[in-house]
Amino acid sequence: MNAQMMILIAGPYRSGTNDDPVLIQRNVDAMEDMALAAFRRGHLPVLGEWFALPLLKHADSKKIGDAVFDELFHPIARELIGKCDAVLRIGGSSAGADDMVATGERLGKRIFRDLSEIPERRR
Repeated sequence: MNAQMMILIAGPYRSGTNDDPVLIQRNVDAMEDMALAAFRRGHLPVLGEWFALPLLKHADSKKIGDAVFDELFHPIARELIGKCDAVLRIGGSSAGADDMVATGERLGKRIFRDLSEIPERRR
């Protein structure tokens, strides 16, 4: 029996969007689609965005890339990786997502680059 893993889904957030909210949402939707697929394989998916975005609002961030955004957005995801078992890298070019993979590698986490690499867990 495979153990359940907590898997951080790492993909582009701002990359290629010119900070257009519609395109950013499309990137988040892609990560959440993959999160659902990972859950259906028997694992617990998480996105750094699920933790960071509410805190950014609470901390009064005014826009993507402001000082509050930089203080919280990627640092929260990096901390979250420490609690995860693995990172699943999806999507295209993204310095932030690549940083999440590098952080996972430094912490000795499993790195997946395709959903098919994640073992199904029997419940």
